[in-house]
Amino acid sequence: MTELLGPAEIRALAAELDVRPTKKLGQNFVHDPNTVRRIVDLSGVGEGDVVLEVGPGLGSLTLGLLATGAEVVAVEIDPVLAGRLPDTAAERGGADRLTVVGADALRITADDLPARPTALVANLPYNVAVPVVLHLLAELPSLTSGLVMVQTEVADRMAAGPGSRTYGVPSVKLAWYGKARKVAAVPRAVFWPVPNVDSALVAFERGDVVSSVDRERLFAVVDAAFSQRRKTLRAALASWAGSAERAGELLEKAGIDPKTRGEQLDVHQFARIAAAAG
Repeated sequence: MTELLGPAEIRALAAELDVRPTKKLGQNFVHDPNTVRRIVDLSGVGEGDVVLEVGPGLGSLTLGLLATGAEVVAVEIDPVLAGRLPDTAAERGGADRLTVVGADALRITADDLPARPTALVANLPYNVAVPVVLHLLAELPSLTSGLVMVQTEVADRMAAGPGSRTYGVPSVKLAWYGKARKVAAVPRAVFWPVPNVDSALVAFERGDVVSSVDRERLFAVVDAAFSQRRKTLRAALASWAGSAERAGELLEKAGIDPKTRGEQLDVHQFARIAAAAG
């Protein structure tokens, strides 16, 4: 039986390692066992899963994941934290199913990992949450689902649909891979130190391939379309297409009104624009 970490254990570990949570690394450690159990339960992982955890920190969520019987691959950029995590797991149960990889999650590839992960479950550093998720989905086709804790505003953007005020680049790029949805709020009080922003959980499932169009070409269209949100697509895509006139031609070829704005299109429509460019 895996014993989870509470506030006293978290502070004791931090003191032992002389760890002072830093804003640079986005470190806010979860110290509430009930929150950990809730996250793990919502993730749906269990025996037979290989879970990728990014930024395990002092191990709160890691222990909860190990308690399900899943294999856990924890990627930690901080060498002090990475070095302590196996001992924490050994002390509390499940160490035989834990592998710690000391690396930057924004740079890892499948070859850096000991197994092909099936799920991503993580309390992500807020300043790099979206880039990390997009990088991992691109690099690790074995990832079929995920549940990540992020800043509430980021969660809204990740899960937004066309026409929403929060719909933008993260929304479309995540939609390329599958369906994202905001599933629960997480109170500030469960973290140490207490963050000055609200948090939420976002779940996603990898879906069918949206289009045969090259992903990087599609993402370039998306970046251009939202770089000047208030402009029509004909104007916003001018630099990408080479001119406003050419952008208008491509939009018409894709069956999209050139006076439309980017926030009105779904990922399939963006794929049609990219495909129209050949």
